[in-house]
Amino acid sequence: MKHLTILVPTGDGNNLSSIVGAFKIFSRANAIYKQRHGHEVFKIELVGLNDCEQYYGGLFSVQPQKTINELKKTDLIIIPSLNHCYEQAVDQNAAIVDWLDAQYHRGAEVASICTGAFLLAAAGLLDGKTCSTHWSAAHDFKERFPAVDLQIDQIITDEQGIYTNGGAYSFLNLIIYLVEKFYDRSVAILCAKIFQIEMDRNNQSSFAVFTGQKAHEDDIVRQAQLFMEDHFMENFSLGALAGQFAVSRRNFDRRFLKATGNTPLEYLQRIRVESAKKMLESTSKNVTEVMYEVGYSDVTAFRSVFKRITGLTPIDYRGRYHKSALV
Repeated sequence: MKHLTILVPTGDGNNLSSIVGAFKIFSRANAIYKQRHGHEVFKIELVGLNDCEQYYGGLFSVQPQKTINELKKTDLIIIPSLNHCYEQAVDQNAAIVDWLDAQYHRGAEVASICTGAFLLAAAGLLDGKTCSTHWSAAHDFKERFPAVDLQIDQIITDEQGIYTNGGAYSFLNLIIYLVEKFYDRSVAILCAKIFQIEMDRNNQSSFAVFTGQKAHEDDIVRQAQLFMEDHFMENFSLGALAGQFAVSRRNFDRRFLKATGNTPLEYLQRIRVESAKKMLESTSKNVTEVMYEVGYSDVTAFRSVFKRITGLTPIDYRGRYHKSALV
């Protein structure tokens, strides 16, 4: 029998649902597999730094069955989400970071949920590999771990025994993915039906909200950002915008990318798509009307940019998120 470790990091900001959810789904997969084949695939244990961890201001507590010092070998490790406390959690869980590195090099496979990727990356296990995490933490992740190939649109990445996933409750998709990998497809399908989880979902782009990265020190770039946000519906030249600040287009592009993580064109496209998303969600305007209002005049170009950024066509996005479709 293989051993499955669900980590219980220390720190009040950690996410209880991804610990409990992983435990419940893997336990059900074990029960299904045992009924069919006479044995379980995993021995499942919660493992942490301490005998008890308090979450959500003491409202809930988790009692790991073992500490990391008591567990010398495991086969699969689940790192839960750290919510928005990922920077603090990396510092508080330095011993877990070292333990993850040691276990991976002993043959364990490791899966991180949402911002749990910060612990995984701190262990150096993501260097040179692809990774996903919650879209809202993408900038901080890139700043701290530049050697990691962050694929923020992806819900699941799978590379060399390392698995990561996007944000919030998309961890359910990762757990179903792992059930299929370590049990079989039929067990995964039954678990997905029992827990009502959509199978084979692989993109989180439609959930992202673009707010624009302004936590930088480049005043020219910040002024350019504000101009774009105020005039995105107008037809203006990015070269002319660079000229307003007496910098060359090449230098403007370089500074903009360094400060925001986007080229000026990408930034403008994201502003326009974010505005289009809001109109598609809450107004009765058709796609053509929305297209013109956010600064596009070509249907093919608008559809292409919208789908690249959100993963959905404008029509599909409206069908999923418009208020009338949700009633």
